[in-house]
Parts: sequence; C-alpha cells; structure tokens
Amino acid sequence: MTVFRTVRGMRDFLPEEAKMMKYIEGRARRVAQLYGYKEIITPVVESYELLAAKAGEEVRSRMYAFKDLGGRKVALRPEFTASVARLVATTLRNEPKPLRLFCVGSLYRYDEPQKGRFREFWQSNYELMGSSKPEGDAEIIMLTNSLMKSVGLKNCVFKVGHVGVLRGVLNQENVEEKVQNEIMQLMDKKQYEDALKIVENAGTSEKCLVILKKLVEIKGSKVSQVLRKMKRQVEGYGRAVDAVENLREILKLVSETGEKIDMVIEAGFARGLEYYTGMIFEVYVPEMDIALGGGGRYDRLIELFGGEPTPAVGVAHGIDRIMMAMQKQKIPLRTEEEKTVMVIPVKEELKGEALKISRMLRGSGILVEVEVMGRRVTKALEDADRRKMDYAVIVGERELKEGAVVIRNLKRREQKTVKIERIVDMIKG
Repeated sequence: MTVFRTVRGMRDFLPEEAKMMKYIEGRARRVAQLYGYKEIITPVVESYELLAAKAGEEVRSRMYAFKDLGGRKVALRPEFTASVARLVATTLRNEPKPLRLFCVGSLYRYDEPQKGRFREFWQSNYELMGSSKPEGDAEIIMLTNSLMKSVGLKNCVFKVGHVGVLRGVLNQENVEEKVQNEIMQLMDKKQYEDALKIVENAGTSEKCLVILKKLVEIKGSKVSQVLRKMKRQVEGYGRAVDAVENLREILKLVSETGEKIDMVIEAGFARGLEYYTGMIFEVYVPEMDIALGGGGRYDRLIELFGGEPTPAVGVAHGIDRIMMAMQKQKIPLRTEEEKTVMVIPVKEELKGEALKISRMLRGSGILVEVEVMGRRVTKALEDADRRKMDYAVIVGERELKEGAVVIRNLKRREQKTVKIERIVDMIKG
C-alpha cells in the first residue's frame, strides 16, 4: 500500500502549532487595526508577468510557475506586494491617499528546504501607499516593533539601511539598472567580492570602487556616528548624500517616539527584491540567524503596473518564523483561559440528552466535546483527563429525573450533583 507523505518543502501543522500560528495571525490582525490598516484578500495565483516584473532574479528563478488550462502563464505568489500594487494601480486607483492595506496568507518559493525556510510559508503584510514622507517609513518600523512586542518576543534587533545610498553612487557612475540589480542580489547574499568585481567590470571609477568597499564595512548601533561616516564617504554623490539624509530623518522620527528599539545601521545592506528605492530593514532575534520580517520603501512599483506615480512603503512578517522564535524563547501564548468540558452519557438512551446539554453549554461560550466512542463512564473520564479537560458532565438517568447532572472537576478530583440550569454558572465560576 502506498504511504503518502507531504511534498518536499511543505508541512503539516499539528493542533498546538496551528493554534500558535493562528494566535500570531490574530496579533498581526490586531496590530493592523491599531494602526488603521484595512484587510484585503488577494489571489494565491497571479499572472507570471506581474509577479516577475520586479521580484529580482533570485525570486524569479524560484517561483512555482506553470501554464493553466487556458494556456496562460501563471504562478503561485512568492510575496504579497506585487498583488497589492496591482490592486492599487487598478481597482483602488481613485481611492483617497494614503491607503493602508493589510493581508495575510501563504506564499510559495521553490527554495532549498532548511531551518526556517520552506517552500510554503506564511506572512502578514502591511503596505502604506501614497506618502513619500519619512513618517511613513517610521510608521512601518514602529508597526513591526509593535507586533514583536505584542507576541512577547524579547531582544529584537532591527537591521536598517537605504538602497538609495548604493544606487545613488552607481547611478552617478552610469551603471545600467540591470547590472545594478545583479550587484544588489550579490550584496544581499553578502557576496561582496563578487559584487565588487561586477562594479569593476562595469567601467566605474577607482573612486567608486574604494567608496563601495568602505560602505560595506560601515555598520554599527551608534546611529548618528554611522550616518556621519556614511555621509562623509559618499560626498560628491548627490543622490547618495540625499539618501543618507532621508535615513537620518526616518530614524530621528523613530527615536522621538520614545520607543527604545535596538538598531544596527549597515551602509552595504541590500535586499533581494528589485523594487526597493529607499529605506530597507529586517528584524532579528539573537536565537535565530534568519530575519523574522523585512521591508522598505518602493516608490515606482505601482507606476510600473500602469497606475499613477504612487510612493509606497511596506513590510512582511514571517508568521511561521515568529512561531519558531517564540518556541526558542519559550514564550507562552497570552490567551484567556477557556474552560473545556466533556459531556458523557451513562447509557445509549441518554445520547440525545447529552447532545442537548452540550448545545446549551456551547450557546454560553463553553468549549464542549461529547463522548462519541461508546466508552463506559470510567474510561470516558480517563480519556477526558488525558485530553486535559477541566470538567466532565455526566448525564445519568437518576439525576435527569430531578433535572440535574453530575459535574466532576477533573483537576481537583471532586464531583457534585447540579441542576441543569445551574451548570453554566458553576463551570464559569
């Protein structure tokens, strides 16, 4: 007989993990509400051209792409931003700005499965569209910090950079955009030597090479000091200087909120997606070497999809990665304790009464399971114990004649006879 297993890179989430994933999703949704982001739902399958337009070579090469039965080339979404940008370029084009949009769901990339990286993964995604102001970028950083705090994660560190610094230097050196994208892909993977070789082969000046080598080395947590070094380094490259100044404004706004956020500024930081134009960031915890989330500014994507020129900034958080981080930090779920009850009929003829009582309890918001295996009471109680239920409601013939049942507190090993109309009060305490 064939034994079926999950497809490589896909996972089953068992009840405890599923509960944790949904808990994080709930927190992400709550943060969206607190910041005024409205939820949208976009398709899992999109046009390949849409998803490939500015995804970057690394992502393009790992998309689940195929032809549908109508002969159209489509793909499973590898990230959310392209879908949201399509929506803003078309259906939402006349909506007043800014647009704050939130979505959550599964994404697909044909990556090599490894710790924290799977072919199906989950993200919560926030996009702020219509503002070019530094307060928009600051909001996305604050929002990410709010989510990390909301799930209870400790010692989060934000790695922050600005694409405009590197692009500003390369643009002034007349390096083609396609070549710039290759350079950024390599820098994203920290393959700096390979990246600098491409810069050299692109016919740039000796000064440019020296600057880029030094930028890669500039990093640190003393924000003002690092920004001063960056600015000094790119002197003479107007757009790169503007980019450093823009980053300084964003981080100044974040610090003015009074929220203490650990940050490391990296001048040579790049991200794999080609559409970024400004500030970029990722968030980490010390226990893991993979980002729990990341994002940045992308001011030209909506225009690329046929919409009006619309500046935008966004972030995506890995829900399954946040779960891993919570497990590593042993963070408990902060949920309201709900009482759980097993309803056990003493004999076959009382099954209808057991179902009737369970319906009444559920109507009062109590979590109820009914014994459906035909077990004797002793065995059913052992099963309720094993399932860590709080109470057992034993429906017996003698008690029913008096309009009552036996309620057993499984934690205290105590039981008493209670009138049916008083069961809810007793269980809810």
